[in-house]
Amino acid sequence: MKPSAISEAGEAAAAPAWARAVGMFPPSDRILSTILARQAERYGDRVLLVSGETRWTYAQTAAIAAASAQTLVDAGIKPGDRVALMCSNRPEFLQVFLGCAWLGAIVVPINTALRGFQLSHIFRNSQPSLLVVEAPFLAAIDTVEAGVELPSQVWMIGTAAETGSAKISPVPLPALGDQAAASLVRPGDTVAILYTSGTTGPAKGVCCPQAQLFWWGIYSARALGIREGDVLFTTLPLFHTNALNAFYQAVLNGCTYVLEPKFSASGFWAAARRHNATVGYLLGAMASMLLAQPQTGDDRSHRLRVALGGGVPPQIHAPFFARFGVPLVDGYGSTETNFVFAGAIPSDRPGTMGYLADGIEARIVDADDAELPVGQAGELLLRAKEPFAFATGYFGMPEKTVEAWRNLWFHSGDRVVRDPDGHYRFIDRMKDSIRRRGENVSSWEVEQAIQFHPAVAACAIYPLPSELGEDEVAVAILLEPGQSLAPVDIIRHCEGRIAYFAVPRYVRIVKEMPLTENGKIKKGVLRDAGVTTDIWDREAAGVKVRRL
Repeated sequence: MKPSAISEAGEAAAAPAWARAVGMFPPSDRILSTILARQAERYGDRVLLVSGETRWTYAQTAAIAAASAQTLVDAGIKPGDRVALMCSNRPEFLQVFLGCAWLGAIVVPINTALRGFQLSHIFRNSQPSLLVVEAPFLAAIDTVEAGVELPSQVWMIGTAAETGSAKISPVPLPALGDQAAASLVRPGDTVAILYTSGTTGPAKGVCCPQAQLFWWGIYSARALGIREGDVLFTTLPLFHTNALNAFYQAVLNGCTYVLEPKFSASGFWAAARRHNATVGYLLGAMASMLLAQPQTGDDRSHRLRVALGGGVPPQIHAPFFARFGVPLVDGYGSTETNFVFAGAIPSDRPGTMGYLADGIEARIVDADDAELPVGQAGELLLRAKEPFAFATGYFGMPEKTVEAWRNLWFHSGDRVVRDPDGHYRFIDRMKDSIRRRGENVSSWEVEQAIQFHPAVAACAIYPLPSELGEDEVAVAILLEPGQSLAPVDIIRHCEGRIAYFAVPRYVRIVKEMPLTENGKIKKGVLRDAGVTTDIWDREAAGVKVRRL
């Protein structure tokens, strides 16, 4: 071998795993079937997935994807068909997802907390050919509004209770058998439709192409300093972007992906130790919840080297590192975009969005999309340099797609400022949405549900600060003349109609709403008033939301 070749080989071996993955998968190969097949050849019996008692090697995962695709083919599912998936964190979720990606079908993950109006909208908008539902969520399907067409084919994961569902007749998830050949999928083909909270309307289905999830795996690995052989440990739900793209981080970088059923503040560190986790994922209030746990002698008895800390309040970073020895990585991304901002490890300015990532363009603009100078706040606009690194639009909503991607930039709806040192800082939301415990809450959807109460003349949903970071949901209610209402009645009214996390914590009965000259409610006035003396606090009252 020539000295130059030796040098090039050494440089390639010394490069980070994410950089090697970019070289291994040229643009046309950035599809999941090719990634799985190639990594299966490379890593073979290395463990890729750990979920409960389930272990999948790289080779087994590729085989499961191909066999899952064949079950879809046998059911008449074709490339481009939608497959709705309502399932918690368990291997069958990934089995269905991988089968769809291998075949070229489109998976539509559904938040398992959705009910009624919100759930109905997803079925109405996505029009799936197949529904795969975990048994505990069969009753949720019964909350779908009359007149909404459900798929004629329904597969069930797990064993149903005797009550089952009145609207669907599921059959068990088919056993895996023969393997399908990978379909001719392209990097720009949609692999998933992920619904993100609407603002002035219902949730929008974000069309995520195959290559976008590839770049999520690359950009996230770069930001978190992921190394080959790391153990990636997530408790976040698979129906959201974060946990789903963490799987791509693992497969692209030769890591093991550990999927826990859900987040538990009391059990987090024991699970991290049990799995020898090296990389973790904490969003918003999760870090605060861990700090609130009683201190123990085992607080540093783990191998966690770093954790994503997007949305973690700045004052939490230092005590978290001091107690647990784990730096939290600031970052910013969205379902429509990617991991577009990332902080240093450890953070040099906790609580900021970090620095703009390589491969991404950003502008801060005014109401006319004119760029603003450094230090002046405006709307954040984003654009990717790599093909299909961002979402391609909103499913079945062309007017919303044009609005969000006008002038060929994605309009985030977030007010942001760029400081002279290169850090970007989130100021507030320009759009009417709320972030609670890692979930986006649509003010519009909650208002629609509450407006159905016969005693309510008008209502306004707005955010109030949470003690744990992020927001709490508050509602101001104007009653119909002659009507009375106890705040707890609103809670009971919302149960089963909207997701449990969207049910308001604060209820304020007002005699009049603050209005603009055009008759619109001034939500800023309600928000700025904070927790007033006439507001009712569900948590202080000891009222629990029932998850119907």
